[in-house]
Amino acid sequence: MSSDKAGIIDTVCDAIAREDEKAAAAALREYPFVALHNAGRSYGPVEATRVFMRDGFIDRYSGARLVHPAVLRILSKLFPRDFPFQKNWKMTETHIAYWELCPTLDHMVPIARGGADSEENWVTTSMVRNAAKANWTLEELAWQVSPPGTLSEWDGLTGWLMRYVEEHGVGAQENYVVQWYKAACKVASSFSLRCPTS
Repeated sequence: MSSDKAGIIDTVCDAIAREDEKAAAAALREYPFVALHNAGRSYGPVEATRVFMRDGFIDRYSGARLVHPAVLRILSKLFPRDFPFQKNWKMTETHIAYWELCPTLDHMVPIARGGADSEENWVTTSMVRNAAKANWTLEELAWQVSPPGTLSEWDGLTGWLMRYVEEHGVGAQENYVVQWYKAACKVASSFSLRCPTS
């Protein structure tokens, strides 16, 4: 396929102007349609936490530090007016930190473009960069992958989360926080961390 994709469309349009549909169709085959496929996702909080910890809670596309999702939700519970959260992430009612600092998983090679839905293809990134990347490849965006961080330098406040839940009790937390806390406890030992309740 030609690297001058606009040139291909120019050739197609030129052929149409000459009323040569065969030439137009032949030129268009140089820029074939490739259907995107949505194969779904196969991860939950445990798998996501494992990748967040592996990557040291670093946005692998920018190198910026990210904060454990449950920590942000605790802040919203404690300070609903100053750090609001809306269950559907409505931007007019949710603090921008959720997009800038909340980690999520991205498929480096989008599954819609043939990438695997596996840990080898998952990287930690922010919601904002995940949305910007969408189904584009790193090459198409001219993005680079930053090296992972280390939990000894930055753990996304996972240690703070564990201490907070231990001090205030699991039962006092909303289900979302409990789910992420349990996920952190489940994978903590793999990263030489200790869950206070284990």
